[in-house]
Amino acid sequence: MNNKKLKTLRSASWFGSDDKNGFMYRSWMKNQGIPDHHFQNKPVIGICNTWSELTPCNGHLREIAQRVKNGIREAGGIPVEFPVFSNGESNLRPSAMLTRNLAAMDTEEAIRGNPIDGVVLLVGCDKTTPALLMGAASCDLPTIVVTGGPMLNGKHKGKDVGSGTLVWELHQEYKAGNISLAQFMDAEADMSRSTGTCNTMGTASTMACMVESLGMSLPHNAAIPAVDSRRYVLAHLSGMRIVDMVNDDLTPSKILTRDAFINAIKVNAAIGGSTNAVIHLKAIAGRIGVDLQLDDWSHGYDVPTLVNLKPSGQYLMEDFYYAGGLPAVLKELFSHQLLNPSTLTVNGHTLFSNVKDAPCYNEDVIKSVASPLVEQGGIRVLRGNLAPRGAVIKPSAASPHLMKHRGKAVVFESFADYTARINDPDLEIDESSIMVLKNCGPKGYPGMAEVGNMGLPPKLLKKGVKDMVRISDARMSGTAFGTVVLHVAPEAQDLGPLAAVQNGDMILLDTFAGVLQLDVSETELAQRLAKLEAVKQIPVGSGYLSLFKERVLQADEGCDFDFLVGCRGADIPAHSH
Repeated sequence: MNNKKLKTLRSASWFGSDDKNGFMYRSWMKNQGIPDHHFQNKPVIGICNTWSELTPCNGHLREIAQRVKNGIREAGGIPVEFPVFSNGESNLRPSAMLTRNLAAMDTEEAIRGNPIDGVVLLVGCDKTTPALLMGAASCDLPTIVVTGGPMLNGKHKGKDVGSGTLVWELHQEYKAGNISLAQFMDAEADMSRSTGTCNTMGTASTMACMVESLGMSLPHNAAIPAVDSRRYVLAHLSGMRIVDMVNDDLTPSKILTRDAFINAIKVNAAIGGSTNAVIHLKAIAGRIGVDLQLDDWSHGYDVPTLVNLKPSGQYLMEDFYYAGGLPAVLKELFSHQLLNPSTLTVNGHTLFSNVKDAPCYNEDVIKSVASPLVEQGGIRVLRGNLAPRGAVIKPSAASPHLMKHRGKAVVFESFADYTARINDPDLEIDESSIMVLKNCGPKGYPGMAEVGNMGLPPKLLKKGVKDMVRISDARMSGTAFGTVVLHVAPEAQDLGPLAAVQNGDMILLDTFAGVLQLDVSETELAQRLAKLEAVKQIPVGSGYLSLFKERVLQADEGCDFDFLVGCRGADIPAHSH
C-alpha cells in the first residue's frame, strides 16, 4: 500500500460526519460487527459478485470473493460484497444478451448509489464481463476486474475436448448418423469437469483476454484455470491493488482510451477471439466516451492468429496458460510493433512494461508472427446492399474454400421456421446454397441469441458436407465454428435489407474484399421492403422486454440501450434521513 496520505474518500460523505446521517449510516453498518475505527478514512471497496448457482461458470465466485476481501483488508481497505444480476449464457433463455444491459444498469446504480470508493468486478460467463464493465465505466470509480477463470480441459475417450465446441462437433456427427444417441449423450459429463468458464477461446475467454489487453485486470487474469491456486493469489493481489488505485485515483477513463481499444481489437485477432467481442467492446467504449466504430475492426484484420486454441485451432485454455498465457501473446505482438506500448493498466504500469519479459513455453500453442496459425486472423467487417451498416465474419473459424462464394439463398424467416424445416429431407438445398436466417437480431428473437451458426441439414451432413455459408442478424457462440456471417445490420426486424431476401436470390460473399452483396436491383429491393413495411406488425408488449425492443441499439452500435450510452460519473445528490 502507498505511504502517502489518503485523499478525501467518497465514502466519507456517508460515514465521515458527526451528525444524524453519519450516526445512522455507521450504526446500520455496525450491526454486522464492524468496529468503529474501520470508518476512519479507510477506503470502502465494493465487490460486485455475479455468483449464482444458475450461472455454473460463476458458481465458485464466492471463494474468489473471499480472497479478494483478504487482499483488501491487508492493504487497509474495507471490503463490502454485494450481488448484481448474473446472466449466464448456459441457462438463460432466450439469450443472456437480452439481459446484458439490465445487468449493466444494476451494476451502475449499485456502484453509484452506495458508499464505495472503488470496485472489484467478479465476472466469468461471457455476458457478465461486458455488463459489469459497462456499468462501472458509466460511474468511473477506480475499478479492477477479477475473472473466475476457465475450466480444466475436458476429457472424452482419452482426448482433450473443448466445452461448447464438443457439442457442435458431436451433434453434427449424430445428425450425420455417424454416432448413436447413446454415444452423443455419453459425452455430456466429459465436457465440463471443473468449475469455471468454457475452456475454449469462446466468448468468456475472449472477453477475459479483452479485459487484460485493455488494461483492466492484472497480468495473467485471463487464463489461470479456475481451480488453480494461482487464481486465488491473483484475486488476493487484485484486492490489494484496488486500494492503491483508490488512493491514486486511477479510474477507468484513464485506462480505457481509444488506443487501448485498438490494442484489444488486434489482440482479438491474435487469440482467434469471438465475434461477440465486436458488440461488447463497442458498448464498453460507448459508456466511457470513446468513439469506436465497426470499421475500427479493420485495424485487426491483418493481424495473424497466434493462439492455437479451439474452435480455430487444437488446444484449450489450460494449455494456453501453461504456454505463457496472454502476456506471451502480447510480448510477441509488441516485438513486431503491432500494439501501442503506452497504454496504461490497473497496476499503474503500461501494458508493454507488464509483458516485455514474458516467456512462451510452448510455441505450438502460442505461435509466432513469423509462423502463425492464420495469417489474417482478425474479424472481417463486410458491407454491401445486404448489410449497409455492416456484418462480421471470423475467418480463423471459417472454411478457406468458402471465403469467397456465390450461391442461392435458402431462407428461414425465423428460428422457429429453421427448426421446423431443417430436418426435412425434401428441403431444397445443396452444399452450394447459402442459408439465410432472419428476425434473430437485437429486436427480433429478441435479444440476438446465439443461433447464427445454424446446424446443417442432416441430408447434407450424411453426404459428408462439413460447412456451408450461413448469414443472419444473430450472434453465434464463441465456441462455434464455420463460415458464418453474423450481426447483419440493420436487422430484419427493423426492415433492413435482410428482411427482403427471398428463396433463390443469389448472394455473393467475398471475405477478402469485405463484400456481402444481394444480387437484386436497388429498385426491386426497395419494392420488397415497401411491401413488408405495409404489413409490418408493431409488437405490443410490457415489462422489460418491451423496454428492450423499444430502446436497444443495432449490432453495429453495440446493442446498448440508447439512454445508457455515456459516462454519468459517480456523483449522487446528498440524502438526508
